[in-house]
Amino acid sequence: METIKSFLFIALELTVLFFVITFLLSALQAYIPYKKIEHYLGKKNKWIGVLAALLFAFITPFCSCSTIPIVVNMLRKNMPFSIVMIFLFASPVLDPTILTLMGVILGWKVAIIYTLITSIFSVLIGFMLSKLGFDRYVKNVMMTGYEEETKTFNWKGAWKETMALMRSVYPYLIIGAAIGAVIHGLVPTAWVSEWLGEEAWWIVPIAAVIGIPLYIRLSSMIPISQVFIMKGMALGPVMAMMISSAGASLPEVILLKSIFQKQLVIAFVFSVITMATLSGFIFYLV
Repeated sequence: METIKSFLFIALELTVLFFVITFLLSALQAYIPYKKIEHYLGKKNKWIGVLAALLFAFITPFCSCSTIPIVVNMLRKNMPFSIVMIFLFASPVLDPTILTLMGVILGWKVAIIYTLITSIFSVLIGFMLSKLGFDRYVKNVMMTGYEEETKTFNWKGAWKETMALMRSVYPYLIIGAAIGAVIHGLVPTAWVSEWLGEEAWWIVPIAAVIGIPLYIRLSSMIPISQVFIMKGMALGPVMAMMISSAGASLPEVILLKSIFQKQLVIAFVFSVITMATLSGFIFYLV
């Protein structure tokens, strides 16, 4: 009975928050100058390109798989390899809807630190891969089916986008709520505190590695991590799994193999695991 009550409470809270946040962000999409941002992505001044890549990553609420067509389009337009990589790493982990949910549920301090850490690591990894010459491992691919969309503001359009996002993402929220409720009702708090608490530093790299094949979306991880943290689990492993599962899901790695050679795919996966692990340790400190 306690598990059912917990599920209903978590599901209701997430439903209201997700719907309101998604609708408002969908309405604001019409005011975002996508053409100008794309123009700045190709600028010779690398720092302007970096800021444009991070901004573009933040305002495009894509999962890791749907980021790939945009990456291919950027490569076709001969945008700097480092800028393309920054966008590839940052886009799936900087979802505006999920970041807002994270702020409301896990606290704004956590959301802000998460945003800063993932942004900084995305930039560092992007430049490092470029410096090491990994651009030579990009296949000569042509993309089909991608069309740039011009958005105009209207409430009906915002409603349609909200419903579309609800259909694609909302089930994962409910799955996360269900798993969270089961954990809340069946997993002993003392066990979580003892084995996954502050002293269990070793769980951070394990969580980072486990997150990739599990493909736990950020939307599912929010309610799960809320329950784990309530039971005493350290924030470090929670964030490590969250970052790795969002940044390098198994379906995305398979898609990347079609545009990157295996050397770059391996470097990408290793970079995400490293980013997730180091981020987890940083959360221990803060």
